[in-house]
Amino acid sequence: WFSGDDVYMSNENERQEYVLNENGIIFVGNARYIEARGWFYGQFQDLLNICLTMLDLSLYYRQEPAMDVSRRGDPKYVGRVISSMINGNDNDNGVLLGKWQGSFHSHENPSRWDGSVVILKKWRQDNYRPVQYGQCWVFAGVMCTVLRCLGIPTRLVSNFNSAHDVDRNLSIDKYYDSSGRSLNIGKDSTWDYHVWNESWFIRPDLGRSYSGWQVLDATPQEQSRG
Repeated sequence: WFSGDDVYMSNENERQEYVLNENGIIFVGNARYIEARGWFYGQFQDLLNICLTMLDLSLYYRQEPAMDVSRRGDPKYVGRVISSMINGNDNDNGVLLGKWQGSFHSHENPSRWDGSVVILKKWRQDNYRPVQYGQCWVFAGVMCTVLRCLGIPTRLVSNFNSAHDVDRNLSIDKYYDSSGRSLNIGKDSTWDYHVWNESWFIRPDLGRSYSGWQVLDATPQEQSRG
């Protein structure tokens, strides 16, 4: 609400939706059949200490605690730390472990989650061991909860007919031999949908035209900057 804050959002309706609303809808499925899943963010359900502990458990804090604490007023930095901590794939006490195939019988099937609060409280109850299992919409739902709890306006974005261009040549490459048989080379991929987050803050480092909604993605598909 404070106009001098990096996360200031002037529109009251947007503040109600992207800061204060504890309930939402996550769109999943495929382009021909889009499913709306209800999700309870619950950012005001006694989660603040869990979210602050998340910052203290991060590799950023453990490696350089003074620097980390000094930057916690910067939403760019906090967003990067939280996006790393939502997934547990870096051996950093992250919240969720991702799994996309095989059996889920020994743990929770990602499709059965319907809110962030039970996940975050289970993470604390299990002494900050990653909760099993999550997929993109679960990572995004939990990250939205944590960032809203910390005062950063955040929303979810769903994309259908998604593509992952690993070699960054702006195309999805598939390879075939002279007989037309598909060759299992190249790492580009496509899938039905993907869900990530956007958070609202200014970008003094890039200039005013870049301020506004900023992309953050906690799904552990590919490491950022190593």
